Amino acid sequence: MREIIFDTETTGLDPRAGHRLVEIGCIELIDRRESGRTFHAYFHPERDMPAEAEAVHGLSIQFLSDKPLFATRVDELIDFLGDAPMVAHNAAFDFGFINAELARAGRPALDMARMCCTVQMARKLHPGAKHSLDALCTRYGIDRSHRVKHGALLDAELLAHLYIEMTGGRQIGLGLAAETAPAGQAAADPVRAAAPPRAFREPRAHAASAAELARHAEFVAKLTGPLWHDSP
Repeated sequence: MREIIFDTETTGLDPRAGHRLVEIGCIELIDRRESGRTFHAYFHPERDMPAEAEAVHGLSIQFLSDKPLFATRVDELIDFLGDAPMVAHNAAFDFGFINAELARAGRPALDMARMCCTVQMARKLHPGAKHSLDALCTRYGIDRSHRVKHGALLDAELLAHLYIEMTGGRQIGLGLAAETAPAGQAAADPVRAAAPPRAFREPRAHAASAAELARHAEFVAKLTGPLWHDSP
């Protein structure tokens, strides 16, 4: 199973207001493990960088001035994404910006059916709790000490770890209960197969002996007003 974990950085909050995508980071998961393949790019936004946005991700217009336009690398991005499901934190935001850039480049929009949002997942798993990436990393014990500012590839790496933990951890797909057996035979239990044979033991008697019953009666006789008597 192939999945893409991704994150974006932008000049603002709304592509309909002229804000642009300036960074994207994508990580490929194969069977819920990082394959080592990534896609990372910065883009010239063809506009200014608001101070509020720069304070979040630290990307100045001076830094981005020599970076390519989105259209220059759009085909590389599309090839990397393929038709895999795409996982993002607050995914509707990221999909909105990518689709706005794809439209400018004359490419088809991403199908929203591919979208998996970890914010929505977190709301179902932890109602009433904080659902920011930082808060969820803390909840799941994911080290984010190296995260000083937002960065698309760094945040995608953190999100990949978080997504795996939120969906059951790395062992979710392991078949530990049974092994494939030949037709007509029961599946083997690897735990039982590995255990050494144990000597048979006769069941232990659980009934009280006459001596134990006598000692119990002697103890009860010393009680004053036990609850199971009608009167003290």
